Amino acid sequence: MSRDDEASRTGTQASSREPVKRRGGANGTNNSGNGNSNSNGNNSSTVGSSISGTSASSSNNSSSSSSRRLADLPDDVLVRVFQVLADISPRDLCSVSLVNKKWHDVADSILYKDVRFETPEHHLVFGESLTRRERRGSAIHYASLEYPTSELSHLSLNGHIASTHYTPSHFDSLSRTISTMSNLQELEISVPVTLLHGIGALFNGPFDLACLKSCSLFYQCPDNAYWDLRENIHIFAHPTLEVLFIRRAKLDYRGFDFIERPHELPLKKLHLIECDISDDALGDVLELPKALEEFVMTHSAEPTPELEESSDNMGDYIVALQSQCESLERITIDFPTMGSRRSLRMRDFVALKIFRINWDWQLFGKKSKKPRLDSFGIPPNLERLEFFNELGTDEEVTELLDYLIQTSDVAAKAIQTTLIKSINKSLASCEHPLSRNRRDSFTITLT
Repeated sequence: MSRDDEASRTGTQASSREPVKRRGGANGTNNSGNGNSNSNGNNSSTVGSSISGTSASSSNNSSSSSSRRLADLPDDVLVRVFQVLADISPRDLCSVSLVNKKWHDVADSILYKDVRFETPEHHLVFGESLTRRERRGSAIHYASLEYPTSELSHLSLNGHIASTHYTPSHFDSLSRTISTMSNLQELEISVPVTLLHGIGALFNGPFDLACLKSCSLFYQCPDNAYWDLRENIHIFAHPTLEVLFIRRAKLDYRGFDFIERPHELPLKKLHLIECDISDDALGDVLELPKALEEFVMTHSAEPTPELEESSDNMGDYIVALQSQCESLERITIDFPTMGSRRSLRMRDFVALKIFRINWDWQLFGKKSKKPRLDSFGIPPNLERLEFFNELGTDEEVTELLDYLIQTSDVAAKAIQTTLIKSINKSLASCEHPLSRNRRDSFTITLT
């Protein structure tokens, strides 16, 4: 029975009861009077029934018409409306997604655009949900995986995951779930080293993560050891990646020996945070980007465990950066323990505008008994030369720096005499190196 039929039935029942009430209040009247009263009452109730039925019908028609208008809204309008609702109450958007299939699909594209897996259980549950909603993975644009080893040890990681071409025997189900995120643009990894190989295999897949633009990699190792970057080495060859953060990794001199070298990759920003990386390997890595714009390398004042692959000479890393000398605009080396055997040669860095280091003597090399025949080769377009530590600790270097300022307009304009704070501590302790708005890389404010 329809809502209009129910309304009409309600009106009929009301008309049958109305004469009884009138008859009870008309004691002492004659039969004809009663008849007139009954007749009038019946007519009145019939009119009321019609009005009531018409009103209910109009209300239902209006509601039905409004529903049809909402259902006919274009998807782009629904996306804007649902986005506003999601900002106010994601729970309400979940309720709205149950109205019909169209709204469910549109709401999914918003609810699953940004996902954060804070426990492996959440991650596995999502993987299992793909058996019912295979296209849900393609709605994700940003994903963050962050959970400790203790929460992973009791789980079985070889279950089936829908919409992935990898078999359980290839690698774990958590990594295979990421392979379903075909439109993923930003990925943050902070998980146990157990998942190192599985996630690394994703970067070597021919069709996986084809839209990835920003990536942050950190694997938790026992005793705070460095994880082996060779397991994830293919991330440097990713054809769409523009921003890369790597924390507490090690890479020896072999670099890219075991893979084919791609060319002209779009990588713009590379940050190495508390890493133990050979300068030779870094030089191999930096031959791949077409035009790297920002390079940051930081470490603590007392590295733990001790560095095995890193060079103790800053000049070696400047040589490693040489392949990007025409495009690099910002170089930051916050590495207090790194020495310098001779003056840095940076005249070829024609695009460099900002150069940040720890000590003034890292520009010229420490004091030696041998006579100096060279000086710091200043980049021709340098705008800011900043130091993280106190100036003037080496008298000979102070004289060289003073002479450089007096004889070079570039140096006189670029050198900042105000000390700036080290950035390694803030970067190393930052839970999410990629900024939360995820539209720009991590911004460093130094002055």
